[in-house]
Amino acid sequence: MTLTSRRRNEPNMTELRKRGGGGGDPDSTDNISDKEADGDDRLGLQGDADGECDGDSKADTPDVPPSTADLDNTPEYLNKALEGLPPRWKNYWIRGVLSLAMISGFFLIIYMGPVTLIFVVMTIQIKCFHEIITIGYRVYHSYELPWFRSLSWYFLICVNYFFYGETVADYFGALVQREEPLQFLARYHRFISFALYLAGFCMFVLSLVKKHYRLQFYMFAWTHVTLLIVVTQSHLVIQNLFEGMIWFIVPISIVICNDIMAYLFGFFFGRTPLIKLSPKKTWEGFIGGFFSTVVFGFFLAYLLSQFQYFVCPVGINSETNGFTVECEPSDIFVMQEYTLPTVVQNTLRQKTVNLYPFQIHSIFLSSFASLIGPFGGFFASGFKRAFKIKDFASTIPGHGGIMDRFDCQYLMATFTHVYIASFVRGPNPSKVLQQLLMLQPEQQLSIFHTLHSHLRDRGILPPAAAQAK
Repeated sequence: MTLTSRRRNEPNMTELRKRGGGGGDPDSTDNISDKEADGDDRLGLQGDADGECDGDSKADTPDVPPSTADLDNTPEYLNKALEGLPPRWKNYWIRGVLSLAMISGFFLIIYMGPVTLIFVVMTIQIKCFHEIITIGYRVYHSYELPWFRSLSWYFLICVNYFFYGETVADYFGALVQREEPLQFLARYHRFISFALYLAGFCMFVLSLVKKHYRLQFYMFAWTHVTLLIVVTQSHLVIQNLFEGMIWFIVPISIVICNDIMAYLFGFFFGRTPLIKLSPKKTWEGFIGGFFSTVVFGFFLAYLLSQFQYFVCPVGINSETNGFTVECEPSDIFVMQEYTLPTVVQNTLRQKTVNLYPFQIHSIFLSSFASLIGPFGGFFASGFKRAFKIKDFASTIPGHGGIMDRFDCQYLMATFTHVYIASFVRGPNPSKVLQQLLMLQPEQQLSIFHTLHSHLRDRGILPPAAAQAK
């Protein structure tokens, strides 16, 4: 092909590009205005025209307006006290002081009991949801999408209503049985939840605006993914709490320990980069955090296993209608004797050791928090890089937003819930009894006769003739 013929074809290729490549449904391409296409291009929502490229380019990264999350919100008195230090050490002391303050607040909340913990988890969930949704709103704010924020918060209320209603019916059936309004809500809970969600779904469809369909569906997906990440996993945190405060405290504490120790080891000894998503993370911090977390979790498990307040499942006192944490500790919180492996016996010159079984479970929890938990942080780092932001928000000086501190906690909560269901929890007699109390009297009587016959056939109960005598 000659140079002249190639030049003749160039206008035709340009025209094809403008028409969307020349293929597909002509009606769909005609309905997309130049203004909408330009808007999508500015947000980086189009496909790569020139194939794949290395790294994040301006073409595929949304142009996020600046926010207060990127500003320094350190209190003035801290800035003055640390003004003579290099930036690296200044950040070290700011993070240290705020970390100690947050840990002290965590101990205070634990002391205040399970009710306070539930409200704190709900507050953190709402704040994390707000931080992620706000990023989406900033990205697409120029389009003034109708009802976006209102529908996002509406869906948050719907999903919370569903999850917390399920928890109340599952764990506190006896309380529901005594209250007439709660009986109605419990019986039709899932239908009510679905009806509420359906109303939001219809409102979203009615809010669709021509030329912004694609953006509105992006934000619809954004909201639902946020609900999946934040609300679902925060609900699992509360489920773990009801199994016993130890299942709430230990997982959260070991993630905090791993975060602190990995930072300290990386700060003082870090030389080898760990992952490109987080350039400041090092192998030295990762390995040092692992061993420190396993040791910390082992001794924390030993300490907490000695107290009923931490090991007993959270229940309802029928007389006071308040939460109670009194029980006979289960086997995993009773000291047992274990025979050590031969290699360890020769090293320690000791054949057996007394441990709480929960201490063994804590090793697995700590290993997950140290080896897999950080990937929640890497995921969050990738998300922030995708939208060119430093932190989710600026709530905590030196730390960023609430979501910056809980990116690993939610992943840990899910693992803990799955671990309990798979390796620890068996059938719960109190929960089965609560479900039986919600049945009709004739159903309860039928179950009683069936259970009575079953126990008599197994020889656990004496025969009917012997009972008559």
